[in-house]
Amino acid sequence: MTDTNQKQLGNTLWSIADQLRGAMDADDFRDYMLSFLFLRYLSDNYEIAAKKELGRDYPDTGGDARKVPLALWYANNVDDIPEFEKQMRRKVHYVIQPGHLWNSIANLARTQNAELLNTLQACFKYIQEESFESTFDGLFSEIDLSSPKLGKKYEDRNAMLCRIIQKIAEGLAEFSTDIDALGDAYEYLIGQFAAGSGKKAGEFYTPQQISDILSAIVTLDSQEPKTGTKKRLESVMDMACGSGSLILNVRRRMKNADGTIGKIFGQEKNITTYNLARMNMLLHGVKDTEFEIHHGDTLLNDWDMMREQNPARKPSFDAIVANPPFSLRWEPTDAMADDVRFKSHGLAPKSAADFAFLLHGFHFLKDEGVMAIILPHGVLFRGGAEERIRTKLLKDGHIDTVIGLPANLFYSTGIPVCILVLKKCKKPDDVLFINAAEHFDKGKRQNQLSKQHIAKIIDTYQFRKEEPRYSRRVGMDEIEKNGFNLNISRYISTAVAEEEIDLADTHGDLMRIEGEILAATAKHNEFLKELGLPALP
Repeated sequence: MTDTNQKQLGNTLWSIADQLRGAMDADDFRDYMLSFLFLRYLSDNYEIAAKKELGRDYPDTGGDARKVPLALWYANNVDDIPEFEKQMRRKVHYVIQPGHLWNSIANLARTQNAELLNTLQACFKYIQEESFESTFDGLFSEIDLSSPKLGKKYEDRNAMLCRIIQKIAEGLAEFSTDIDALGDAYEYLIGQFAAGSGKKAGEFYTPQQISDILSAIVTLDSQEPKTGTKKRLESVMDMACGSGSLILNVRRRMKNADGTIGKIFGQEKNITTYNLARMNMLLHGVKDTEFEIHHGDTLLNDWDMMREQNPARKPSFDAIVANPPFSLRWEPTDAMADDVRFKSHGLAPKSAADFAFLLHGFHFLKDEGVMAIILPHGVLFRGGAEERIRTKLLKDGHIDTVIGLPANLFYSTGIPVCILVLKKCKKPDDVLFINAAEHFDKGKRQNQLSKQHIAKIIDTYQFRKEEPRYSRRVGMDEIEKNGFNLNISRYISTAVAEEEIDLADTHGDLMRIEGEILAATAKHNEFLKELGLPALP
């Protein structure tokens, strides 16, 4: 599918969402809309695999959308169903009953069948409980099909669901949708819902333009491949992954660079967003063996995998990207003072967990890895515990680059933010400062970074370029003299120098102008004399 068609598909689906949600909160409607789109993906993927598995035995419906091939096969091959489903679990890692496939559900919606709601409930329950637990367990737990927001009575809710699904089915039917297109449509809708969610958007979405910068940074710094081998990142981690768009962007960029990623890891505290992330992975063709998303609190480090005490088995990652909640209040326990993540640098203050997220990620970064994290500007200059942490990171040579971004890029906040790039084995004995705060296109609701703005940031970072009023490499001696304060304005002046005035040239200009005034006055007086009028003085 072309980029134009993908955008049209996204616009069509968003238009449907905008029309149907009525008085329902956008966040609530988002979960229904995206779950149905995900069911369509699971069904398409399953039917493709089933057709391949059954070969010539796969029924031909003659293009009749009202008939579901697998339903026909199940009816005529009852004894073979257990073996078939066993094979499907082995190949695609899940099973969907014929009556739960998207075409079956869409047919119920089209005919306004009174059993649609009950069928959907059974469908979601079956997928969660009968498929591989690591991938599908609790996947639809936040989708309340009995919610009064859909309607007061069963009949009302059923009618609303029929309407939503029928409109989605009609919208999708206008396009030749492949699996990649559905993934892109899903991500487009996440962005559109984020735009209407205000401050809540920060919980699940990193704007694409910022995601592009972070993903470029960590993929540029992946080790150069040996001759004849592909560029590869063994592992990528996002400790506050939201809907997963940021780590998927890293994967996409590696793929476009003819490289590969071993495995994607993410952690998300919000259960609804955690489910969005898992759906997002699968919708983009990431197999359940290629990603691991954990539902839990990053700051409490409640993921067993991350609590491994044996240094030889401790997880570590080639690349870490993150857009954690800005200046989150947290309650560090006394025991956290001895936590391996914070022991050597100290605890972030209760008023702002920014450095707690940073140190968590940095602890699990490989020696040759790179970490790019979005944080508020306060981390660059605030005192107290944050100053001590910042000083330690700088003295140990771990802060590589500071990138200042424009204000009002996020849906959730208008404050300007920065990107900190950290490495455990940094080569240059300086810090690169990039001040991109004044390089943006002003939008109606949010400011935008154009492709040119993004390319300039990435190019400056990659080649550590210096440019007046934009970027500068600053040695550690100067940073130490500034008390390890990283406020960008201390190192890059954006003031434009006043133009020097040449007094002799200026005097000459004034004399010339005065002569022109005298000549014009004399000529004007000649006209007045001809008219018999008094001359000007």
